[in-house]
Amino acid sequence: MEGNRIKYKRKRLRMSVYDISRKTGLSPSYISNLENNKKVNPTKMNMEKVAEALNSTVPEIFY
Repeated sequence: MEGNRIKYKRKRLRMSVYDISRKTGLSPSYISNLENNKKVNPTKMNMEKVAEALNSTVPEIFY
């Protein structure tokens, strides 16, 4: 599940949910929902923002 990959990558980078939020412009609750697989349909733009904040690509994180 992509939520697990987001959380794993974020923790490896020693980043908080708030760090990702600041880098992406997305709310901390949105990031948390992604990590907990509560948002099942993020937009392509939001996937790109999260992947970039994690120094990754969309396929590495979301597929």
